[in-house]
Amino acid sequence: MIKGREINMTLLEFKNLKTYFNTPFGAVKAVDGVSFEIKKGMSIGLVGESGCGKTTLASSILQLIPYPGKIIDGEILFKGVNLTKSTNSVLRTIRWKGFSIVFQGSMAALNPLHRVGFQIIEPIMIHEKTSKEESIKRAKELLELVGIESSRFYSYPWELSGGMRQRVMIAMALACNPELIIAYEPNTALDVIVSTQIMKLIKDLRNKFDLSMLLITHDISVIAQTCDELLVMYAGKIIEHSDTKRVFKTPIHPYTKALIQSFPNIRKPKHELKGIIGTPPDLINPPKGCRFNPRCAYAEDLCRREEPEILEVEKDHIVACHRAEELLKGYSK
Repeated sequence: MIKGREINMTLLEFKNLKTYFNTPFGAVKAVDGVSFEIKKGMSIGLVGESGCGKTTLASSILQLIPYPGKIIDGEILFKGVNLTKSTNSVLRTIRWKGFSIVFQGSMAALNPLHRVGFQIIEPIMIHEKTSKEESIKRAKELLELVGIESSRFYSYPWELSGGMRQRVMIAMALACNPELIIAYEPNTALDVIVSTQIMKLIKDLRNKFDLSMLLITHDISVIAQTCDELLVMYAGKIIEHSDTKRVFKTPIHPYTKALIQSFPNIRKPKHELKGIIGTPPDLINPPKGCRFNPRCAYAEDLCRREEPEILEVEKDHIVACHRAEELLKGYSK
């Protein structure tokens, strides 16, 4: 439990979710048996390399999976409502008010032919049933909230900087007072300073409005500053999940260790950054056994034969690795 914040109700829950893309060459197992939950007031970070299934997971929540993708098994529950079985009319009542998303790449998400303010008021007028005047007032307040002058209501996206456009996306996500924000690579294509400002803004707004958040990123250092819990995804599966500080202190899965070692830590002695050898596997024909075994320095015969089960190696710390308990003991030596 997070100090000072009561967490009881489960907002979003994944139960053995499987989202595949059927191709002439076979099924791409983009999300393959994912289970976790986000409780009210909680912030969870989902990290993994490109090609690990993060985008498909986000699309599955929104029920906007591009063809030929399809959820073939499992459930996604938002406050008990199964999104995978819901009609479009039910989904429309949940999107924006129940959860909203800050998309990757604001220039692609915003319509360049319309002024940003009128793009913000659209969901307000539809979901809150307010007048145009009231919606405009609300949109200007949101712009001020995210650090943009209200006069920018009448600007076009191409008249704004990348950081300002991203702030507009955050304002739009907050338009209907959602309970859960899905932040999908919110700092993409931003320089270090602007990226830091955007992530600080998201964190401050989350605390101010007691929002729950799912932050999806390839940058594990961003999660360290922002999220309560960390989920590590590889080849369509969750391979490690625990409190963020614990994972950074004692990363157990070799892939998690490799991700952390690939980013600089200004608080520790200087060392040469280590890249991860190889690339994520072909998800049509993933490797037998552990899907990370071709790239893992700790792999043994068992890792190449049998897929590891998800085990709780210590309280509230789960890992999918045959050698998890052995690697955990290594920290006590």
